Amino acid sequence: MADGCDADREKGTAFLPKFDAQGLLIAIAVDAQTKDILMVAYMDEEALARTRETGLAHFHSRSRGKLWLKGETSGHFLRVQEIQVDCDQDALTLVVKPEGPACHTGARRCFYRRLEGDELVNFTD
Repeated sequence: MADGCDADREKGTAFLPKFDAQGLLIAIAVDAQTKDILMVAYMDEEALARTRETGLAHFHSRSRGKLWLKGETSGHFLRVQEIQVDCDQDALTLVVKPEGPACHTGARRCFYRRLEGDELVNFTD
């Protein structure tokens, strides 16, 4: 049974993001036009605040242990049109307008392969 805080988080109108033990929550970037999932990353409080302040997607780089502005080196920014919050506020969907490929491989999105049996097969958009 949910306590008062969980009830507020799940049914209320207040934004009460629920960060995990590492101080992170999942952020899923979705193309505003095509609705394709572009990438999945993590946000900490700072990344979430910077995203809300600037309208550009910021994430927490777990490998580098620091704030990361998507597109800071490539110029392939994700312009946030809307932030959607899941029921228990531990995951976000960022509805974005991508300015170039979202994947570090140069692919339009990070999800460009599907599992067929035991093999990964590339598919094109």
